Amino acid sequence: MKSRVMTYIISTIVENKPGVLHKASNMFRCRDFNIDSISVGPTEREDLSRMTITIDGDKATVEQLVKQLSKLIDVLKVSVLSPESTVVRELALVKLHVTDAKARSDIINYANVFRSRVVDVASGSITIEVTGSPDKIDAFLTLASTFGIKEIARTGITALVRG
Repeated sequence: MKSRVMTYIISTIVENKPGVLHKASNMFRCRDFNIDSISVGPTEREDLSRMTITIDGDKATVEQLVKQLSKLIDVLKVSVLSPESTVVRELALVKLHVTDAKARSDIINYANVFRSRVVDVASGSITIEVTGSPDKIDAFLTLASTFGIKEIARTGITALVRG
């Protein structure tokens, strides 16, 4: 019986020092496994960082990857987050083509509907910051694509367990 492929969010607490990100990402590369997104930042303790990794895979493969990741010397804690009990956010910067004042006005209205904000305006473009779940960002991108997307920068998922 073949296992079902799902998206998994792996939260890792690692030492905040050079080379740790490389070791973790290299572990995935050595096993020929693609990381969909990865975000890293300091925690409440300056000597530790939280690494949030998103991957697609089946349960058995993800369990094996978590075991391998846990064995890395700079990795202190690894957990697979449950979507039901996790706060998930991503940030995207989206630069859109603006052809006229009506398009600019429409984009600003859509940005307000998505509770996003305008962060840059130029003669032929406007840049919107969208924060939220990946589904929300995807929905904004679908809508924004009618105007013509010039550039997109997404941070990748960051997440914390609720409560």
